[in-house]
Amino acid sequence: MTAAELSKELEVSERTVYRDVVELSAAGVPVYALQGRAGGYQLVDGYRTRLTGLSRAEAEALFLAGLPGPARELGLGESARTAQLKVLAALPPGLRDASSIAGQRFHLDAPGWFHDPETPPVLGELAQAVWQDLELTMRYRRPDEVERVVEPYGLVLKNGVWYLVGRVGESLRSYRVDRITEVAPTGRTFDRGPGFDLPSFWAERAVEFVRQMLRETIEIRLSPDGQRLLRFVVEDVALREAVTDEPDPDGWVRTRLPVESLDVGYTYMLRLGPEVEVLAPPALRQRLRKAAESMRALYR
Repeated sequence: MTAAELSKELEVSERTVYRDVVELSAAGVPVYALQGRAGGYQLVDGYRTRLTGLSRAEAEALFLAGLPGPARELGLGESARTAQLKVLAALPPGLRDASSIAGQRFHLDAPGWFHDPETPPVLGELAQAVWQDLELTMRYRRPDEVERVVEPYGLVLKNGVWYLVGRVGESLRSYRVDRITEVAPTGRTFDRGPGFDLPSFWAERAVEFVRQMLRETIEIRLSPDGQRLLRFVVEDVALREAVTDEPDPDGWVRTRLPVESLDVGYTYMLRLGPEVEVLAPPALRQRLRKAAESMRALYR
């Protein structure tokens, strides 16, 4: 295409076309000019450019661009910023405001309420090992401190808390990163299982973790209002594991509900107030009776 054709197509001056062609050539793009009546600017046949020259780190960081806090904690903050700039530069002029418009309308705040999460000191080293498939020796606080050789498969951010998923021996395990006190590379790399999928593994492990915590079962009667409120009080897994009878003539139902412990069950029942009656175990029923008597004395 000639400079005149390009300037018309791109809605810029011919002078801008001349300047941009020089800059493209200097940047290594194989564009050249043919002189004469049928001449113009041309690219070498088959040439394709990568998206504004994204580096590997920038391309990987781009998938964390919507999570500036976690990206920064993983040591990818600068790469995420430059990747965003390069993608913006590749967009047509009419779409370049899309990022700022979306950013003013949608925001993801990953950490939970009521605490200020601190970045674990070893998180950056773990992230590098995850990227490069480097085997590590780590020290982990349980309360006693133990040492493990781990193949770090991935990192998960759950409610503001980082977890490491890794293979230890023949099994995959998860560890809270803020309990890892020290890591050191062994100098060996590892081959991760080809069928491993981090989101699927974490979803299964999270459900199993909560299910294993439900060590006790309590029997209760719930009013119609109590039945509606229960889902705001207990974990979803506990609701799915609960066994409920048919309602009685007043609409109350008997339910066998799994809970982490009787102490946890006690706090759940207090939150439901008069919309629940504890039937078993007797110790929990007695504890709720004493709580009701104490409240009656306060409000007499």
